[in-house]
Amino acid sequence: MTATLGQLLMQLGDSMLELHVAPRGLDVEVRDVVICDPDDATDIRGHDLALVVGVRGRQAAAAVLAAGQRGAAAVAVKAAGTGDGAAPGDALLAAARDAEVALLGVPAEVRWSQLDVLAKDVLADVGDGDLDAGEARTDLFGLAQTIATVTGGHISIEDSSNRVLAYSSTGDEVDELRRLSILGRQGPEQYLALLREWGVYERVRSTERVVRVEARPELGIVERLVVGVHAGQRWLGTIWVARGERPLASRAERALLGSARVVAAQLARRRPTPDVGVQFRDSLLAGLLSGRMDPASVAGQLGASGDAPTVVLAFSVAETEQVDRSQLELLRTELINLVSVHAAAFRRSALVTALEGRTYVLLPELTARGGATAVLRFAREVAIAAGKDLRMPVQAGVGSIGAGVAAAPESRREADRVLDTIAADRTTLAASLDEVRAEVLLAETAALLRAQPAVRDPRVTALAEQDQRHGGELVTTLLRYWDALGDVRAAADALGVHPNTVRYRVRRASEVSGLDFTDPRQRLFAELQLRLT
Repeated sequence: MTATLGQLLMQLGDSMLELHVAPRGLDVEVRDVVICDPDDATDIRGHDLALVVGVRGRQAAAAVLAAGQRGAAAVAVKAAGTGDGAAPGDALLAAARDAEVALLGVPAEVRWSQLDVLAKDVLADVGDGDLDAGEARTDLFGLAQTIATVTGGHISIEDSSNRVLAYSSTGDEVDELRRLSILGRQGPEQYLALLREWGVYERVRSTERVVRVEARPELGIVERLVVGVHAGQRWLGTIWVARGERPLASRAERALLGSARVVAAQLARRRPTPDVGVQFRDSLLAGLLSGRMDPASVAGQLGASGDAPTVVLAFSVAETEQVDRSQLELLRTELINLVSVHAAAFRRSALVTALEGRTYVLLPELTARGGATAVLRFAREVAIAAGKDLRMPVQAGVGSIGAGVAAAPESRREADRVLDTIAADRTTLAASLDEVRAEVLLAETAALLRAQPAVRDPRVTALAEQDQRHGGELVTTLLRYWDALGDVRAAADALGVHPNTVRYRVRRASEVSGLDFTDPRQRLFAELQLRLT
């Protein structure tokens, strides 16, 4: 259970913790959270976040020094003032610098117990990121931010005791209910009574349907959507979506249903006796696709039929020179969240994992409604939505539908082949192997030729090199001419030149290279080699 101080601050936000000074930077590790008495720092250990209770302002200076001497990563204190962001005072700042410990301010209305629980949840979620990348676990705060992106609203995730577990960051307070909920205090009783009167709580506990809750301007409450989070017959909590300045997205309700299914797996892991099937569900697909797990074993754990139609989809974020490696990793993590939400909404039994920089979705037991056409349409919708949310091109490859989970590894290989091929064409957002089989086979043949430098015709090499040196159009003209199956006028139209120009260039290419383009064997290999070039 560990996170950096920067990760902790980013997840909890300014409404819970405010950074005043960090002598050792934000990369210092935080391994635990401890509530301590200002007169007794013996419970503090190295890399702890110490919550100093019972004193405020400069009176906490001694506790800050003691915590720093015991190796604490950070100390959180409440300011002497009553408002958020009250200045910590010179004595506190000096004590933190002398002890080389980060000093954090806590708003007066934040409950220590609530901060303790939320901070430990962040440490647990971020710490779980050290698992094998194939398990593709995501923390609740990151997931809340993803749901906010997809729905266009402000998110709060609560457990079955109405305790806020995570929320999306926002630059505004939205309304009093959200502010007080995040701070661990109960919302306006008049509004809570209305929720009970309308049967909102009863409906989210008993059904999976999204419930729309009207705004109450007289109470300062904005419109909301809420959905229950369930694992089987167990009710685990709720997801609330509060409207911001703009209306919620048109796909908000569908996305919220998918989000509830993804959050269910997260909350089930937090229970004292988690469902083993839920706990290892994410890792099953990684093991299956990487060949580490037997398909029959995976099918048994999923309860999937042995021969039901099954398909694998692969998603990737386009790599560009403008995005460095660290940014790319963040984008890939967010893509996992986005795809998980959409996949769960599309099909309850969907599995999502990450392998080798790509996000994979297994859709087992497809029905007539989930045939090849529906799957491809789903892939395109997700690629479009994810690309818009990430502000980066996202592409999807769809493998062939096979019989049962045993077909998944081959379906994954096909999805990868499609992605490898369409990556060079950003206009293609999603495709199946059947749609681009010719392009895939041509690209793979070119890859084989690249891997065998000896398999070259030196005459074709000389032609390509001379054309490049002189900035000529011989190679381009040949390829367009062959694309048009020897139709000079069609090739001329594609190139925007006179047909006689095409005839001259083809004849000139033959003269320069010494190749006879009327020989089908020479023509075939010349085309393959030129396309490789």
